[in-house]
Amino acid sequence: MRDVDYIYAVACIRAKEKTLLSDSDIQTMVGMKSEKEVLSYLKERGWGDGSSSEDMETILSIEEEVQMKLLTTLGVSEDIIDVLFLQELYHNLKAAIKEICTGRDDVEAFYENEKYGKDSMLRIIREKEFDKLPEHMQEIAPKALEVMLSTRDGQKLDIMLDRACLDATEKAAVSTKDRFLSEYAETKVVIADIKIAVRAANTKKPLKVIEEALAPNREFDVKGLAKAASEGTKSVYEYLEKTKYKEAVDALRDSFSAFEKWCDDYVMGKLMNQKTNIQSSGPIVAFYLAKQNEIRTARIIMTAKANGFDEESISERVRKMYG
Repeated sequence: MRDVDYIYAVACIRAKEKTLLSDSDIQTMVGMKSEKEVLSYLKERGWGDGSSSEDMETILSIEEEVQMKLLTTLGVSEDIIDVLFLQELYHNLKAAIKEICTGRDDVEAFYENEKYGKDSMLRIIREKEFDKLPEHMQEIAPKALEVMLSTRDGQKLDIMLDRACLDATEKAAVSTKDRFLSEYAETKVVIADIKIAVRAANTKKPLKVIEEALAPNREFDVKGLAKAASEGTKSVYEYLEKTKYKEAVDALRDSFSAFEKWCDDYVMGKLMNQKTNIQSSGPIVAFYLAKQNEIRTARIIMTAKANGFDEESISERVRKMYG
C-alpha cells in the first residue's frame, strides 16, 4: 500500500478504535451474574448480527469473520495477512494429517480458511498434492504425514509442525519490510519458545526433544534455554531472569494461567505503541489483533460464568485491553 492509502485506512481504524472494549468494560462483564448477561452486553455493543438466538460461539464466530473482512477491505497485503494466520494454517495441516491417519472425523477442530480450510486441506493431504500448499509448508507436510503414518505419535507430530510454524514465523519476521509485523512475529516466536521451555521443564522432557521443539530467535540463545529446561523449572527461571523477559518469572511462580495472561498482556503492550502511527500497516494489524484479544477474553469470561467461577478467579484470567 502507498502512504496515502495507509493514511486513509488508519483514519478508518481510528474511528473503529472507539468501539473497542476498555478495561472498565471487561471488569463490568466480570461482575455480571451469568453468561447470558455478558452475551447481552456484547450484543448491545454491536457484536453479532442482531439475532436473538445467537449463542456464545455463534456471536464470537461472527465477530471473527467481521474482523477478517475488515483486513481485506482496508487493503492489507496478502503477505501480511498470511503471517497473521500462520498458526491457524499449521493447525489445519496438523488436524488434516491426524484425521487421515487415524480415520477419525474431526480429531481436532479446523479453523475456517478460504484457501486451506478443512475440505481443501484434507484433499491436499489425501491426494499428496503438497505443491498446492504455501511454499513454506511444501517440504514439511510430506515428512509430517510420513511420521504420523509410521508412528501414530500425535505428540511427535505436534512438536514437528509447531516448530515448523515457528520457523516460518521467524523467517517472516526477518524478511518482511514491515517493521511492526517484524516485531510482532519475533515476539510471537520468543513467547512460544518460553512456553515450550516451561512446559518441557514441568514434564521433564529430555534435552534432545526440547532442542527439536525450540525455534531460533533473535532475542536469546535457545540452546541455553533448552539446556535450562532440561534441568528443571528453577533453571528456566534463572535463565529468564537474565533476559528482558524476567517479569515472566513472577507470573510463572504464581501459576501457568498467570503466565499465559502475562504473555498476552506483553504482546498487547507491543500493540499499544501503534496508536501514534499513521503511515504503515501497524495500526490496522494492531486493531485486528486487539479484536482477537477481545474475542478470547469474552470467551474466557462467558465460559467461566457458565462453569460457576467467582469474580476473583475470572479477573485473574482476563487480559489487558487495547481500547
